[in-house]
Amino acid sequence: MARKQAKKADTLPLVAIDLGSDSVRAMAAKRIAPDLFQILGVEERPQKLGNVCVEQGIITQSSNAGYVIAEVLKLLANRIGENELPTAFISVGGQSMQIVAVHSKRDQARKKEISQALLDEMEQECKEKIERRNPEVAVLGLVPSFFKLDGLEQDEVPSPEQRAALVETHYIAFYGRKTIDTQLQKSFSQAGRSIEHAFVRPECLLSAFATCDGNHVLQNGCAVLDLGAQTTSLTVYKGGQYLLNKVVPKGGYHITRMLEQQGMSFTTAEVLKKQFGCAAPAYLTKNVRLRVPAAPEIGGEMIIASQELAEAIELKLHEILAPLMDELKKVESRIQTLYITGGGSMMAGIAEYIQSLTPIRVQYGAHNLLLHRDTDEKFLSPQYTSLVGTILLGQDYRDNHKNQLVRQPGFFDRMKESTLEMFIDQN
Repeated sequence: MARKQAKKADTLPLVAIDLGSDSVRAMAAKRIAPDLFQILGVEERPQKLGNVCVEQGIITQSSNAGYVIAEVLKLLANRIGENELPTAFISVGGQSMQIVAVHSKRDQARKKEISQALLDEMEQECKEKIERRNPEVAVLGLVPSFFKLDGLEQDEVPSPEQRAALVETHYIAFYGRKTIDTQLQKSFSQAGRSIEHAFVRPECLLSAFATCDGNHVLQNGCAVLDLGAQTTSLTVYKGGQYLLNKVVPKGGYHITRMLEQQGMSFTTAEVLKKQFGCAAPAYLTKNVRLRVPAAPEIGGEMIIASQELAEAIELKLHEILAPLMDELKKVESRIQTLYITGGGSMMAGIAEYIQSLTPIRVQYGAHNLLLHRDTDEKFLSPQYTSLVGTILLGQDYRDNHKNQLVRQPGFFDRMKESTLEMFIDQN
């Protein structure tokens, strides 16, 4: 049998995948100028009730997730005219994700160049330090905090042109339960694809915002409130340091469930929330009576006023946001901007409602300056920011790892995973 020739990663389009609790999205793009990209195509596969494979940012069914990943990447390849897309960058989140500082030191004895191989080796050493201390966790991402060359602090990643005898690398490590990483690896293996590199979702979002607004927002201090379907997270960053990362296991999905309990179907509740929902009654333009079908087991119709709808949503939002706003109060004097993003940030009145809870300036996180001016307006929506940020970080990764070959899981690798899963399922 003829063996396929391995491709170099940088000859393929940049591909990013977002494994959301409501849907799996994939985006292909190419760089057309420094920090400027053209979207080649986007595909999405909504998760269906009763067949959900990602919950609260964690893969719960690797075989189902593998099928969805393979399907989405196949559709995306067809859309952009590629035979296949064997590799992708991915953003990782999850309810159990926490942060810790970690560093590595290397004495080269004499001044030598700072090679990428050396930096990769030191990064791996930091990862192994944490995982040796606690075998139950896996490092999901390492974000550079600062570097030291012969005792002098550097904000930027050292380049091969620089030389030093003593090299120090300082990172903020995002870590979580080991199952997050193993399920992710299994899912891609079963999809017959490889993860080119994984980034943590807060880094993808902050990278996009900093590129569009300027790095001064990171130095002056900012927070990101990411309003997802099943999780809502708060990340605080200032001057090269992540000060806080907290995740609440509730989101837009739980607002829909609350509306469903009023006597309508989940589908009707979701449409009602998206089309007529408002974060609080104070931000309604007018109060109208909405006639919606009742749940099939009840039959007929039900009437709900938009004011009543907003009151119910505000109560649920308070429940979701209260623990995060309490955490934000502890650091509010140290930061200047609170970005809101994620699918939930598209609800009417949400920015005004959050602004009423904090003295920090609230604004939508934007990624529009990273995309060509002819980009379809729908891709400027907050629900695509994580994908665009992943594309941006993916390009940086390729710039630092030129000529790297794509590795696809082999047939025997996939057979081994399937056999192991079969025996595990029987126990």
